[in-house]
Amino acid sequence: MDPTYRPAGRNPRALLQLWPYVRPQRALALGWLLFLALSSGSTLALPYGVRLMIDHGFSHGDPAALNRSFIVLFAIALVLALATAGRYFCITLLGERAITALRDRLYAHLIGQDVSFFERLRVGEVISRLGTDTQVVQDMLGSGVSVALRSSVTLLGSAALMVWTQPRLAGLTALVIPGVILPILLFGRRVQRLSRSNQDRIADTAAIANETLNAASTVKAYARERIEAGRYRAALLDALRSAQRRIGTRAGLTATVIVLVFGAVTLVLWTGAREVVTGGLSAGVLGQFVLYAVFAAGAVGALAETWGEVQRAAGAMERIDELLAERPRVVAPVQPRRLPAPVHGAIRFAGVTFHYPSRPDTPALQGFTLRVDPGETVALVGPSGAGKTTVLQLLLRFHDPQQGSVTLDGVDLRELDPVELRGSIALVPQEPVIFHASAADNIRFGRSEAGEADVIAAARAAEADGFIRDLPQGYAMPLGERGARLSGGQKQRIAIARALLKNAPVLLLDEATASLDAQSEAAIQRALARLYHGQTTLVIAHRLATVQRADRIVVMDAGRIVAEGTHEALLAQGGLYADLARLQLLA
Repeated sequence: MDPTYRPAGRNPRALLQLWPYVRPQRALALGWLLFLALSSGSTLALPYGVRLMIDHGFSHGDPAALNRSFIVLFAIALVLALATAGRYFCITLLGERAITALRDRLYAHLIGQDVSFFERLRVGEVISRLGTDTQVVQDMLGSGVSVALRSSVTLLGSAALMVWTQPRLAGLTALVIPGVILPILLFGRRVQRLSRSNQDRIADTAAIANETLNAASTVKAYARERIEAGRYRAALLDALRSAQRRIGTRAGLTATVIVLVFGAVTLVLWTGAREVVTGGLSAGVLGQFVLYAVFAAGAVGALAETWGEVQRAAGAMERIDELLAERPRVVAPVQPRRLPAPVHGAIRFAGVTFHYPSRPDTPALQGFTLRVDPGETVALVGPSGAGKTTVLQLLLRFHDPQQGSVTLDGVDLRELDPVELRGSIALVPQEPVIFHASAADNIRFGRSEAGEADVIAAARAAEADGFIRDLPQGYAMPLGERGARLSGGQKQRIAIARALLKNAPVLLLDEATASLDAQSEAAIQRALARLYHGQTTLVIAHRLATVQRADRIVVMDAGRIVAEGTHEALLAQGGLYADLARLQLLA
């Protein structure tokens, strides 16, 4: 399923998907039900206390009876207060725990998706579903469910007690029920559709903000602050218009229900008041009936409002379910094979043809065959789009080829658990990813159990120790989001230190010295030299200093190998490699 596909949500049964997260909270659920019964019972007992106060306290002029009636009222109010507090505590904590479990599962599910999943959607939208949508569901679970059930109990209890108190007036009140339920059903479906649309618009704003703020330097370099602010403002206004439609519909639903309910109550009270005047009904009974009628009317109004919350939460849960329904295309086999121990690093691509899912008509590799012996360093060179990075991505099993096979030490990568495979590979990307964590934790990213001495040793080998110690907090210094506190060369040396610390049998270098000044490149070249100590290494490089260090150079073009050999042999042959080398020397 494409995560950007958004069917119109109409089914509140989507909220049944919450059951696995609510079920473990049995104790809180039982406590909530107990306190709900106490608070609802106390609420329904109040009108009877008022009846006693009117008929036995005021009417008889007995001070003792009056005192007893007020003591009864206060006792009921005290039970109501304690039960309401207990009910709120139990249901709110239940909602917090259930949504925490949902968010935990959703995030683990998302982070477990393959690379192609993140290539076909905006991360900002996923973050919106992870944050905003789950918050909508939490609000409904933490308060909406409680209000709905409390209102339902109050409505049923009030209706039964209205019949017990004065059956004829209760029958007159019941005539309005079909007129109240009909608008709830009609408005409710429209509210859910509008709620779903509103959540989608909010996700759009989150996606734009995430995309723009993560590229703040580029935005400023092109002086696009005003344009990007306008784009975000337009998305906000779309979300606001969607919210206005949703709010207007919910307001109309609430107003309609309240008018119908209280109109009926007014009619019934007018009828009852006439009977009190003629002596056919006592004032205390009418007062009791009036309070039950008000409770019932308030419960219906609360249900109407809560129904809108339920519809909104159902739309949000549908969006969450779309993500939970996603399945990665690259998965571990049921019974994965194990790599030989130790891993030697023999790599073989045999007749590999691969198309990216987003570009099914254009082959990234076609008929690609390559053998890399254990401990050999092979450089991949060629123009942009030749397929060099695709080779590394297939070796990391970010994708599976449509034809041919990729093996490591004779084992097809599709027969391996991707986690075990990637544990045998260290990667130094062209654009290293630096997290908003300490320098030590960034280096430790590939080997979380490494000690402080190992981290420092890796930093020294990567020529990163000096600038790290110059930071205000040294190795404990947070490096900022995406390494905002570091230069390009410093980020690259952190990435090299990370690879050094991992010490994997296969090393992948993707343009590790691209776009750096001469001094930074020299430092990184020295650090890279320390990386080469027996691993099998695949290098994507254009710089001659990096290429010349390779045992073999493979020249690629349009997803194929067009030449291979040593630097000197390829220069002598002429062709694409000689042209690339000549262009670099001229540059």
